[in-house]
Amino acid sequence: MYEKLKAPTSGQKITFKNGEPQVPDNPIIPFIRGDGTGIDIWPATQKVLDAAVEKAYNGKKKINWFKVYAGDEACDLYGTYQYLPQDTLTAIKEYGVAIKGPLTTPVGGGIRSLNVALRQIFQLYACVRPCRYYPGTPSPHKSPEKLNVIVYRENTEDIYLGIEWKQGDEIGQKLIKLLNEELIPSTPEHGKKQIPTDAGIGIKPISKTGSQRLVRRAIKQALGLPKDKQQVTLVHKGNIMKYTEGAFRDWGYELATAEFRDECVTERESWILGNKESKSDISNEDNARMVDPGYDSLTPEKQKEIVREVETVLSSIWETHGNGKWKEKIMVNDRIADSIFQQIQTRPDEYSILATMNLNGDYLSDAAAAIVGGLGMGPGANIGDEAAIFEATHGTAPKHAGLDRINPGSVILSGVMMLEFMGWQEAADLIKKGLGEAIANQEVTYDLARLMEPKVEPLKCSEFAEAIIKRF
Repeated sequence: MYEKLKAPTSGQKITFKNGEPQVPDNPIIPFIRGDGTGIDIWPATQKVLDAAVEKAYNGKKKINWFKVYAGDEACDLYGTYQYLPQDTLTAIKEYGVAIKGPLTTPVGGGIRSLNVALRQIFQLYACVRPCRYYPGTPSPHKSPEKLNVIVYRENTEDIYLGIEWKQGDEIGQKLIKLLNEELIPSTPEHGKKQIPTDAGIGIKPISKTGSQRLVRRAIKQALGLPKDKQQVTLVHKGNIMKYTEGAFRDWGYELATAEFRDECVTERESWILGNKESKSDISNEDNARMVDPGYDSLTPEKQKEIVREVETVLSSIWETHGNGKWKEKIMVNDRIADSIFQQIQTRPDEYSILATMNLNGDYLSDAAAAIVGGLGMGPGANIGDEAAIFEATHGTAPKHAGLDRINPGSVILSGVMMLEFMGWQEAADLIKKGLGEAIANQEVTYDLARLMEPKVEPLKCSEFAEAIIKRF
């Protein structure tokens, strides 16, 4: 099966059923050490994960680690430009769940990004990035403890699909000519728009299938959160890009109100229900007027549309969601992308799960991580219906490699996500407890120590791992 690898002789596979992992007590889990500082942070991470599992389950559960290769380390073993060997792909497909350190972006070899390649090969459509604050972590924000969000970023579409042509490319020039001379003029809403003939050009696909499977997974996560955190916010730029970003929003609402009707209420529905609860004899027209403050300046056709919306909501869900019952449901709302960047800083405690397309999610997850302490403390997961890969969210930082000084927090917390995904919550909670207490006691690596006031003596990467374990 493998060219250069040998799988563990003990342990069992993790399988998937209806998109959910079926986890034995002794799973085999492939790991990619990672390039650069992976040489330091992976051993620290493995030590913490193994200690937590042993402490939580007294030997009744155990991870059987299977080393596989990607990035520069793979080239050393498999040959030049073999950044992502077939052995590694076979192992991840065979065992279902994997974890990895940071990987170098290849120079040559035909792969733009190893991370993007893995997501697309295994259809890991949900990039999941929790951003929460551990007390004592240095932060540029005044109240970082108010932010506790999970970003669900669509992983396989949008501009990250990488379909583009550089300026002057023959195919790109043909496409620009076709658009300018035939397709754009034949669509009246585009008016006299033209693409510059010296432009590079890219394609931004957003599909109903891709959008809804992401929102579905986000809502399922919300179902397991405390009642005060059961909210999913659809993030988009639909005011400008109506048929891609706007469609993402519309498809998200459609999915929520079709598949999760009993568990969900949309923000507009809550307004309509709330208006009726505040004034039982309110007319549908007055209800519509309260839902849309600009109602009286709208065209008659638009006014009728909003009134019909009010009528539909009251006739279809008043019995199940009215009289305050909607307050116990998952709230699904939406926000414009640029607005949400402001609001996670000014009103962070109003948000819980942010469901976004690929590019918006890339920006937003890093911005949120910065508020709570930076990418060194930012975990990540890439999840599909038949595989999941958990990963460091930062780069390889090669100048720090082998110095035993880098913060392993990102990979350790990604391991926490992996344990939670596997249903091993007891072990995951031990690590969160240990890490939180170590930081609160100012036992941290140099990246955090140098920002603390007064300055503290930093721990080595390996010492930070020991400090976490000591507090289980």
